[in-house]
Amino acid sequence: MRAQNTSAWGAVLAMSLGAFALVASEFMPVSLLTPIAADLQITEGQAGQAIAISGAFALLTSLFISGMAGKMDRKILLLAMSMLMIVSGTVVAFAPNYLVFMVGRALIGVAIGGFWSLSAATVMRLVEPAKIPRALAILNGGNALATVIAAPAGSFLGSLIGWRGAFLCVIPVALIAFVWKLATLPPMHNDTNTRPASLPALLKRPEVALGMVAVSLFFMGQFALFTYLRPFLETATHASVSTLSLLLLVLGVAGFAGTALIGGLLGNHLYRTLVAIPLLMAAIALALMTFGASVAATAVLLALWGLLATSAPVGWWTWLARTLPHDAEAGGGLMVAVVQLAIMLGAMVGGLVFDAGGYRGTFELAAVVLVAASGVSLLAARAGAQASVALATTHK
Repeated sequence: MRAQNTSAWGAVLAMSLGAFALVASEFMPVSLLTPIAADLQITEGQAGQAIAISGAFALLTSLFISGMAGKMDRKILLLAMSMLMIVSGTVVAFAPNYLVFMVGRALIGVAIGGFWSLSAATVMRLVEPAKIPRALAILNGGNALATVIAAPAGSFLGSLIGWRGAFLCVIPVALIAFVWKLATLPPMHNDTNTRPASLPALLKRPEVALGMVAVSLFFMGQFALFTYLRPFLETATHASVSTLSLLLLVLGVAGFAGTALIGGLLGNHLYRTLVAIPLLMAAIALALMTFGASVAATAVLLALWGLLATSAPVGWWTWLARTLPHDAEAGGGLMVAVVQLAIMLGAMVGGLVFDAGGYRGTFELAAVVLVAASGVSLLAARAGAQASVALATTHK
């Protein structure tokens, strides 16, 4: 049963604010990598593993939360994820050493995996079917807004009140999201007797398997570069703290614009868009290596990167909705697991390459992986077309 319209849209907005706080918390280390490393007396590559560990725990959570939760009220689960986000931010902000810092990052990973695995299916239960696309757009708007604000705000706040203070600033936002969800989310017991498709069954479908490989390569390539963007801007572009914040703001604003613009392309050009985006991002990665000494050129390239990178997830969630319309929770959990594994591997391998040879090796790695993502997206498009033909033939 769907909630009444007024409370439902309030709940969707509460979910969007929760998404904002989660994404801001997840990627806060990107803009604070250097001060975190200096304070905890670790390398920048080790500090980058804060992204990897949150991705690892998000992956594990997304794979098992639906089965372990059973018929538990999804409202209780979502509230628990919000509370875990608050605990994580507190642990990270007051971490006395690297180990405790990583424990806090593991907790945010659990919150991320749980929230995103349930989010799409939850939104689909809150509003009427005809309004689901709008509700999903609002939900992902919180994600996009975090990309605009989190990185530059983290860099700016870090210079004023330190990296620990920057993490503390996210906690009040998470607390507001918790109270808002508590007030607006209706009880959502999983009382259906329909058994969801298993992950192995989903992956036996070629279009699903290839799509998941493509999305994993995309996020792996993206975060191999993005995680180590601040050290690149400091060493290659020689950006001051104020310039760094401005460049990250440019990246974020362009990304927010991208999420608004991509909808027009997805209607009739979904696969073409998913093939083109990683190919263009690979070219940008190589161009940053060539023109990175110029602040102006770097600003333009980062704007293009943000425009593409932030809009791509909207495309992949649209692909998921079209490919698995009747298995939203199972498909959503699988997608989150794949994305988080890719983020973890991208940050981890990127960190190892960065420590071994600097940003050039990391950016070259990102470009290669993104080209591979484009190629597999093309294969997924062909498999999807074949599946559509087969389905149409069956229904004749």
